[in-house]
Amino acid sequence: MQFSRSQSIEKALHPKRILIIYGPRRVGKTTLLNAYLGQQHNKRILSVVGDNVRVQEVFDTRALDTLKRFVSGYDIVAIDEAQQVPHIGIGAKMLIDAFPEKQFILTGSSSFDLSNQVGEPLTGRHFRVTLLPIAQQEMLAGTFELTGALPDFLLYGSYPEILLAPDSSTKERILDELVSSYLYKDVLALDWIKSPALLRDIARMIAFQIGHDVSLNEIAVALNTTVHTVARYLDLLEKMFVLKRVRGFSRNLRNEISKKARYYFLDNGVRNAVIGQFSPLSSRADVGALWENFIFTEFLKRDGIEGIRSEYYFWRTHTGSEIDIVRESGGRIDAYECKWSPRAKARKPAAFGNAYPEASFAVITPENYLDFLLKNPPPSNSNS
Repeated sequence: MQFSRSQSIEKALHPKRILIIYGPRRVGKTTLLNAYLGQQHNKRILSVVGDNVRVQEVFDTRALDTLKRFVSGYDIVAIDEAQQVPHIGIGAKMLIDAFPEKQFILTGSSSFDLSNQVGEPLTGRHFRVTLLPIAQQEMLAGTFELTGALPDFLLYGSYPEILLAPDSSTKERILDELVSSYLYKDVLALDWIKSPALLRDIARMIAFQIGHDVSLNEIAVALNTTVHTVARYLDLLEKMFVLKRVRGFSRNLRNEISKKARYYFLDNGVRNAVIGQFSPLSSRADVGALWENFIFTEFLKRDGIEGIRSEYYFWRTHTGSEIDIVRESGGRIDAYECKWSPRAKARKPAAFGNAYPEASFAVITPENYLDFLLKNPPPSNSNS
């Protein structure tokens, strides 16, 4: 399956602002960066990697004269995997203040490290782009080919390497190695992580609870740890681009559930690798969860590509009424039920319709999903 990135560095660059490109490992950040740099034929470019010892020594000095000499003579300065550079936030602030005419581009595969370093120093001095696995709208394929490949998207996800892999066994090996990088290599680099195995076990438990409210207390009891530890590790998994937390939607009803949370994996393939399960959809009991996870993450990707500010929720009441996905953007509320069976029927819950009469409602199935993922805004205004 061929693809082409819709997000571009050119559109994200602004004068007097550092551009930070976030995203998980091997999602294509370096490829995107190198493609942009390769087009800048009349610019003088310094492109380095964060694990370069000389680069680390320069920023570790926190000396303006040293930093100035480092970038002197270049129009563009790019640092890949910038989270590995000590004091990168302070150094980047000093540089953009000293050279507002230069382009500074940083990439990072762990927003935990990089955000912590650049957050306060670069307040008001940076823009960010978040690169996720390939979206449906970035596939160079027609509707027929996309729908035919749907089982693969649900099983193996859409990392660039996965889309280019020749067969299922290769895809499984890539995903197993990728998850090992997420849950071991990156985690072990963090001093405060005491138990990578616990992080793996928490991720596994979340993988089995897609589409359901997550109880931190139940996870803590099951894994013989504390609620505080579970919360910290889940926060880390979000900042490592493994999970996305979603809260309950609540505005009007006293019995709406708003304090619970649900979690989705940012890639179906990573989710399946975490539990070691790649069997065909026809033999799986979790195909509904895979479908909901796929639709949710594709919505996130689409909004990121289009530059749309939106918030996502689930909706549920104490009496049992619920909706899988609620999207709020620009004052508009869209509600979606995700049904794997094309024959499945669903109606907007009466309580939701009464509380939010302006909200649209639609059922997303394999027969109509591309109508929602390839267009914006979603076309449905049905209240039935």
